[in-house]
Amino acid sequence: MNKKLLALYGLKYNPFNPDVPTEALHVHPRLESFCWRVEQSLLRDGGFSLVSGEPGTGKSVALRLLAERIKPIRDVQIAVISHASAKLSDFYRELGDIFGVSFSSNNRWGGFKGLRERWLAHLETTLLRPVLFIDEAQEMSIEVLSELRLLSSMQFDSRILLTVILAGDHRLNDKLRRDELLPLGSRIRVRFQTEYAGTEQLLAALQHLLNSAGNPSLMTTELMKTLCEHAMGNYRVLCVMAGELLATAAQKELTQLDEKLFFDCFAQTSPPTKRQRT
Repeated sequence: MNKKLLALYGLKYNPFNPDVPTEALHVHPRLESFCWRVEQSLLRDGGFSLVSGEPGTGKSVALRLLAERIKPIRDVQIAVISHASAKLSDFYRELGDIFGVSFSSNNRWGGFKGLRERWLAHLETTLLRPVLFIDEAQEMSIEVLSELRLLSSMQFDSRILLTVILAGDHRLNDKLRRDELLPLGSRIRVRFQTEYAGTEQLLAALQHLLNSAGNPSLMTTELMKTLCEHAMGNYRVLCVMAGELLATAAQKELTQLDEKLFFDCFAQTSPPTKRQRT
């Protein structure tokens, strides 16, 4: 949405785009509790954390908020895996690139040793484990997940070198129940299950978005309730529908979004009869 259309509604940014500022994201009590547990416990003790749930229920938002929370902490080192579906050799190359460790494809032991030495040196200097974020972790192979478990600890599991935040849908939970990954599943210390939101929770998130964007009266109260009732408990669906309404309102140069606009955009039309098709 261009600056002219944003100015039409007094908005600092489009509140329904995925790239809204972190402060525009609504933090409900369960999400606040999860971030607190990771910040107060996992950063110093290390280990695995799991964020799981259906698409659109807030997994990526949880990762964004958590990363923003821990970023100001002195000496914390944050890394993000961008290619979760990579094979083991490519996974090592990405880790080596992130942590500044040279890696040769014919010397995986050298990469394994170099990474652990780098993490150990960081830990001894700062007492904080590096934090590795992996979104869409359900795409990771069993081989890579198992290797990550071996990489992250030493001295018979008595010393943890890394904090790992895994996020994925139900397929990740299913994968962690497999015999090959039971050792990893048993090491997950902090879990956060995202859920389909109720109407009140969706409404609170929508109001927070509008307030943060600079126009709390962009939508009528009736429209906001209608949107939340039709979003099926899914934050992503809510934002997609709201974004469509905003684009339509801008095209029509409407000053406020209301229920009439909703039914104009999303009214279900009956399929034509045989006579009408003819």
